[in-house]
Amino acid sequence: MRVVMFGYQTWGHRTLQALLDSEHDVVLVVTHPRSEHAYEKIWSDSVADLATEHGIPVLIRNRPDDDELLQHLKDADPDIIVANNWRTWIPPHIFNLPRHGTLNIHDSLLPKYAGFSPLIWALINNEPEVGVTAHLMDDELDAGDIVLQQAIPVSPTDTATDLFHRTVDLITPVTTGALALIAAGHTQFTRQDRTQATFFHKRSAEDIRINWDWPAHDLERLIRAQSHPYPAAYTFHKGNRLEILAATVSQNRYGGTPGRIFYRENDGIVIVTGHDARTGNNHGLALTRVRTHTGQELPATEYFTTMGGYLTRRP
Repeated sequence: MRVVMFGYQTWGHRTLQALLDSEHDVVLVVTHPRSEHAYEKIWSDSVADLATEHGIPVLIRNRPDDDELLQHLKDADPDIIVANNWRTWIPPHIFNLPRHGTLNIHDSLLPKYAGFSPLIWALINNEPEVGVTAHLMDDELDAGDIVLQQAIPVSPTDTATDLFHRTVDLITPVTTGALALIAAGHTQFTRQDRTQATFFHKRSAEDIRINWDWPAHDLERLIRAQSHPYPAAYTFHKGNRLEILAATVSQNRYGGTPGRIFYRENDGIVIVTGHDARTGNNHGLALTRVRTHTGQELPATEYFTTMGGYLTRRP
């Protein structure tokens, strides 16, 4: 099939590579300009560079809504558009243009975790598995019929970085598998159960600010979800920003006020957590590695030389 590819960052790069390695003919690539957004500078393999290396025409757009782009698409005469990590709305007159419509590749198990940063949100929410979905695009974002979906389990120690590497490896089999079904003439696919749909916004600095009212288990997953190279979860100590790089849930239960720097437990410094910490029924969060506002990275036991005081949400 003749394919036009819309994509960005490593997800788009892997999708384009899968198409290049397939029997399909990539006739045009559309991608975004480079961004300074913190999350868009991560996993930023260039779709444009890969296309150029293979002699494929490239259009760079923030939004696919201009007449010139539409004419290029008509001239390319695609059988299908394949999209992955395209960051803005694709209008119906474009996604319906090819004979087979548009196949979107999304890194979640739709209908859950439509939208942005699905791996991070899924890890925070203690999902037992994550994955990649190929679905046909329709008027509602990430809501079209599912052509193919593959999942991987989430282990108790996985970071978002671990899950990225394992899910990005699913892009090739999901993309090529879905295209094979479509090329073979299949037209009846799995409708999404919209009662199960969830939609998430882009991550920002506010989303990684630690709230000590959260339970320790949730905070421990937040820290794993913000693993390097993602921006680390942070709090404030004595007015200065303190990034939390590693932590575990405490063995014992600790009572008091959320955010209290309380006790040394093994190799960690326990912080009281949970909105109902006053009951003494909660586990704390044992910080094991931190980064100071000056960029110094060190064990929490070296940073916290005395107990007492509080970690706070604001300076």
